[in-house]
Amino acid sequence: MSENRRVVVTGIGAITPLGNSVSDTWENMKNGKNGIGSITLFDTEKFKAKLGAEVRGFDPKEYLEVNEVLRTDRYAQFAVAATQQAVDDSGVEGNVEPERFAVIFGSGIGGISTFETEHTKLIEKGPRRVSPLFVPMMIGNMAAGTIAIRHDCRGSVMPAVTACASGSNAIGEAMRLIRHGYADAVITGGAEAAIVPSAIAGFVNMQALSTAEDPDAASLPFDKRRCGFVIGEGAVALILEEYGHAKARGAKIYGEVCGYGSTCDACHITAPHPDARGGAQAMKDAMKEAGYTDKDTVYINAHGTGTPMNDVIETSAIKKALGEDNAKKAYVSSTKSMTGHMLGAAGAIEALACLFALNESIIPPTINLDEQDENCDLNCVPKIAVKADITLALSNSLGFGGHNACLAFRKV
Repeated sequence: MSENRRVVVTGIGAITPLGNSVSDTWENMKNGKNGIGSITLFDTEKFKAKLGAEVRGFDPKEYLEVNEVLRTDRYAQFAVAATQQAVDDSGVEGNVEPERFAVIFGSGIGGISTFETEHTKLIEKGPRRVSPLFVPMMIGNMAAGTIAIRHDCRGSVMPAVTACASGSNAIGEAMRLIRHGYADAVITGGAEAAIVPSAIAGFVNMQALSTAEDPDAASLPFDKRRCGFVIGEGAVALILEEYGHAKARGAKIYGEVCGYGSTCDACHITAPHPDARGGAQAMKDAMKEAGYTDKDTVYINAHGTGTPMNDVIETSAIKKALGEDNAKKAYVSSTKSMTGHMLGAAGAIEALACLFALNESIIPPTINLDEQDENCDLNCVPKIAVKADITLALSNSLGFGGHNACLAFRKV
């Protein structure tokens, strides 16, 4: 099997806090629209955190039959919808052998809404009232499995479950499937729907969530005022395809996935390593595979959660990976300032941001960055997008458990 097969993106789909299509999501992202608002999915009266980045105006019946809607968790509905958009965009369906068509789709938590609903039934009404569909709706591989059934993907089908790095790990592992000859096309990305009472309570009690009341002062990556992340939800799907296969069928190509680094801090279940060793190494590995040189003009879509520790340590990781001088020259932004933290879907929407930044030479901003922390002293593209002819885009994802993933993209 060849180890030098090039991997390109030929389709994208998106259901996000910034819009229920790729075009709406990107337009709102580059224009600095804030997708954060009051949580409406449940009553937050007793909760300290009252803001989230919800998907709004989404009707699963546009993508699923009524009986299918009743049998799928919200996270899987997002995944199915984004995938349908991506498959339609790419034209890959029917143009790849089913045995060479794979799925790797990430989710950090899976069907937590289903878990809450059915556990409440168990406690209040007894075990006989728990749905027989409880387990298949809850488990974290069901988005990948449902996608495979709908699109006849008979190759490797599995989830990536690495907390906040899930979406990026899914894309990176999908790239490797194609690069090393195990598939010709892969549906990949990430989905999450965890704006539910138990998740909000858990994140608040571990002091990870912002409890700000102003949507424009809540998700504040790299800002001195930052005090935690804002939870988001949604899904983004990408169609990855072997370059020769895509060219032969005349596919539209958004860009090349040309590098991937995956490491673990092996340090702590939630905190990043204080020396940023894992994050820096993931970036170095992705950059090496992508053929990075000092002549590259680099954009880094940072993990940038807006938690006090993450942003400082990620800044350190970027400096260690690029070197101090080149780090200062790079464009760095956190689109989580607009989308909130979409957990297992974060890496997927941030891959979208990188691909469009390359194609349109526009760096999406870090909105509401009014008081930049002196310990986060990179070019964090405050408030408004900038024009820049970048040659390499990197996307960082750093997850609980010490998981680090970095994806590298170039134009074809």
